[in-house]
Amino acid sequence: MKIAFHGAARTVTGSKHLIRLKNGKQLLLDCGMYQGLGNDTDILNREWGFNPPEVDYLVLSHAHIDHSGLIPKLIKDGFGGKIFCTPATRELTQVLLEDSAEIQEDDVKYTNRNRATTGRPYLQPLYTVEDAKKAGNRFTEVDYGNWYTIDEGIQLLYTDAGHIIGSAAVNLKITENGKTTAITFSGDVGRYRDIILRSPQNYPQADYIILESTYGNSLHDQHATTPDQILDWVTKACLQKKGKLVFPAFSVGRTQEILFALNQLELERRLPDLDYFVDSPLSVKATDIIKSYPQYFNNSIQKILKTDQDPFGFKGLKFIRSVQESKLLNYRNEPCVIISASGMAEGGRVKHHISNTIENSRNTIVFTGYCEPSTLGGRLIAGAKEVSIYGIEHQVNAEIGSIRSMSAHGDYDDLSQFLACQDMKQVKTLFLVHGEYDVQQDFRNRLLKKGFFDVQIPQRHAEFGLG
Repeated sequence: MKIAFHGAARTVTGSKHLIRLKNGKQLLLDCGMYQGLGNDTDILNREWGFNPPEVDYLVLSHAHIDHSGLIPKLIKDGFGGKIFCTPATRELTQVLLEDSAEIQEDDVKYTNRNRATTGRPYLQPLYTVEDAKKAGNRFTEVDYGNWYTIDEGIQLLYTDAGHIIGSAAVNLKITENGKTTAITFSGDVGRYRDIILRSPQNYPQADYIILESTYGNSLHDQHATTPDQILDWVTKACLQKKGKLVFPAFSVGRTQEILFALNQLELERRLPDLDYFVDSPLSVKATDIIKSYPQYFNNSIQKILKTDQDPFGFKGLKFIRSVQESKLLNYRNEPCVIISASGMAEGGRVKHHISNTIENSRNTIVFTGYCEPSTLGGRLIAGAKEVSIYGIEHQVNAEIGSIRSMSAHGDYDDLSQFLACQDMKQVKTLFLVHGEYDVQQDFRNRLLKKGFFDVQIPQRHAEFGLG
């Protein structure tokens, strides 16, 4: 048996890991899209490093686009097998893939208008909305906590990873020639003190572990609570500076965490009397789906639900659906809060809001999670004084901030706790994926000092023998 790492290898996005059995069966773990890597992004998303028709099964850890975003392309390119995921992941993935396709189609139309003026050939999206809709027919739901037989000699167990609704660690038992090998793929590991979700669950002893490492060498700020930090920004941006406060936020997970924090402030009678806009049709759909899975919420939310039927709703909240409504926000002079996707500000409506607000010093833009360094969000967080948005240069006069404690990725302590249920002596190799290389090197050294015997940081397309 061998495993090859075709994505999220020494980078954070594009999760794809292919297990090849001795009998020729091939099992793909995740099928994620690369994001925020500049001119290389499109090329990386069009090159697999393997042959899709030869893949028999796809096991999906969760719905985020950097883990699921190339599923329609995989099918277009010949994959004919089943896709396994949790029930919530199936629902969220469907709306995320359709939204991704819409963005691609719009971006290609814009790009091709420019290419037409210079006589260059037209580009095609990775896949269309119709492709995304067809992909939904391939999903097979597997709930947490039960071993499921994928094929002879291949069993799957999902355990809650606590990252977003439906997210899971993938636990496999693969039997070849009478010998069973246990493999665990973490997907993305959530926080053990998440304000909404259950903590990551323990999982069976593994022979091999594939572990994400986004924050493998850092700790999140635990001194101030998320509601307090959000209130500080709202007070400063809207009440003191009388400007707009823009929160770029991922539609699944981060947007709901912001809404929950604002709802908490209202319950505590500390929420400023302002208009709060969620300007993302995808965020609206995702919030409705997340509300339909209250069993995945932690005990604190379960208690709140006894007295507050909607933990994501509060006075002043307005959901924006149409493009026209979104554009009208540009003409508002009154202070307000705008929550919009995407979280790295690489696409979606938030990019327009940043373009409209970034040159006014009254305004504030606060990022709420990880941003690839080369993305618009990454450049703003790094202190860029001038940025190009839709081909137009903008002076950065608005205040730029971030709330690191809101990351849905576990930090070093969380990742260590995730590994704590394992006997290190029984783990033959621990592979680090989904992280920047310098972070992974630091994390690797820490893990070796803890007692793990063999910690590898695979390059893209690198292949290793297992067993």
